[in-house]
Amino acid sequence: MSKVMEYVKNNELDWQPSFNDVLSDGLNGYRGALIVEEGKQLSPDRKLPPKIQAKQVIMVSNDKGIKLLACELESFNHFKPMFEKYKEFFTPDSLNILYVTDLDGNGTFTYEGIEFTAIMLDESSVWNELLEVADLEKGDMKKLSPAEKIEKMYDELLEADVQEAPKTYEEMCELIGESSKQLMGAV
Repeated sequence: MSKVMEYVKNNELDWQPSFNDVLSDGLNGYRGALIVEEGKQLSPDRKLPPKIQAKQVIMVSNDKGIKLLACELESFNHFKPMFEKYKEFFTPDSLNILYVTDLDGNGTFTYEGIEFTAIMLDESSVWNELLEVADLEKGDMKKLSPAEKIEKMYDELLEADVQEAPKTYEEMCELIGESSKQLMGAV
């Protein structure tokens, strides 16, 4: 288990994980949500859902830190608390892609020496967005195991152009607008 996942487990920061296991080459894969700010503790064994979470997380990590983090943030205002909670695990070579529901524009920015690409998320899922960026077909991915899916996604994203127009963190904050995410479901 990577240092990141040890930290997540020891501090009970995983939320509704669908995958958490070893990949090849000493990597760890995770899909689920990560708690940024915990919910209120109602009793010793009962807690409200997290106030802030990084949703739809796809993360690849090793003993040195995060190699890939892709997730949904409900607001760009949640970026700073998320970064503070996990900053010891980001490295200058981390690939970090944030899909944010209240941005009115995209950009790649550097924060405390770590590069992040933030992209508007309006109706899709992080996984579907990453499939498009990595130029992968859903049909091909369905044939793979959960671990193989994460590895394939990671390998293809390393070769993909995930950069957006360069911006400062402050310029990204100026792009915060109303949530644009369309809820999809039965009508």
